[in-house]
Amino acid sequence: MENFTFYAPTYFAFGKGSEENVGALVERFGGKKVLIHYGGGSAIRSGLMDKVIASLKSRNISYIELGGVKPNPRSGLVYQGIDLCRKENVDFILAVGGGSVIDSAKAIAAGVVYEGDFWDYYKTGKPVDKALPVGTVLTIAAAGSEGSPDSVITHEDGMYKLGASGEALRPKFSVLNPEYTCSLPAYQTACGITDIMAHVCERYFTNTKNVEITDRLCEGILKAMIEESPKVIKNLHDYEARANIMWAGMVAHNNICGVGRGQDWSSHCLEHELSALYDVAHGAGLAVMMPAWMKYVMKHDINRFAQFAVRVWDCDMNFANPEITAEEGINRFRAFLQSIGMPTNFKELGAKEEDIPKMVRHMGVTNENPIGGFMKLGPEDVTAIYRLAL
Repeated sequence: MENFTFYAPTYFAFGKGSEENVGALVERFGGKKVLIHYGGGSAIRSGLMDKVIASLKSRNISYIELGGVKPNPRSGLVYQGIDLCRKENVDFILAVGGGSVIDSAKAIAAGVVYEGDFWDYYKTGKPVDKALPVGTVLTIAAAGSEGSPDSVITHEDGMYKLGASGEALRPKFSVLNPEYTCSLPAYQTACGITDIMAHVCERYFTNTKNVEITDRLCEGILKAMIEESPKVIKNLHDYEARANIMWAGMVAHNNICGVGRGQDWSSHCLEHELSALYDVAHGAGLAVMMPAWMKYVMKHDINRFAQFAVRVWDCDMNFANPEITAEEGINRFRAFLQSIGMPTNFKELGAKEEDIPKMVRHMGVTNENPIGGFMKLGPEDVTAIYRLAL
């Protein structure tokens, strides 16, 4: 296990009625003028926005609103939010929605107090060390942004989808009421499930040895997702299944499962090009790319993939030929994703083989600048993985 530091100070209010505490939480963390940031209107239709506003008013906290966040959130609305916050002297950002809304809110929070272009953080990778405080009221279990220091934005000038990170972006509080996820359709629910599992897998496949604690944490989350996911796809209003999945989304990405070990993140890099080019749902793109990546890199560490197969997917260990066990685990993972309604190839996503060279170039991967922490991948590797996903 490697040395590490871990600090995750987000205050979580979980369960039915927790949204009624928003005003008190904003007040607790110093907010006096709030930007409520949200998406396409589901928060309004569900009545959640009325409850949030009532809670703010009960504490005499003033607010302004900025809606319109789309999946794969765009830079244009971030710039609009930064200008609005500066004009209105906003001192707190409240995201009401899913991961896209939270990521957009974090970008605004960073940009308001930064003298340059907020995109500097995303294109250079330099840590965000200062931002307005952010709170979240979560409506989609998926991205884990409600507990993470991360944000992903698509810049409309060139459609580059990149991430930024920094402890200043970690939410001060997050309100999680699973009831507000029950209105999500099965496909969007399955996309969220896939994203959660991907966040675990990006950490699980590592070259670091002797990481049994975090291995077992990762495996436990994946096993729980395998157990709970069919329940919620069968009954979208299964509160208990929704609750378990909602908490798994946070635990999967606040990095408690990733401390002390190298991480990979190739599947996310590969998927970002798909969602930037085709605007596909992030989870759907991951469902296609993760098994393809696994198949390509499997021989880099057969024993780790065999462990994944045995501990997560209950495969029998073939000690004479562990490659058979490893392949079976990957196949069971792909079959599971298909069983919850996820696509399995480019065709189902609407992606095109002829666009592969464009995606590889757009990613900026070279032999001198490879992607991946588990196995370094250059342009030929990336091309081969995309072809495995056709």
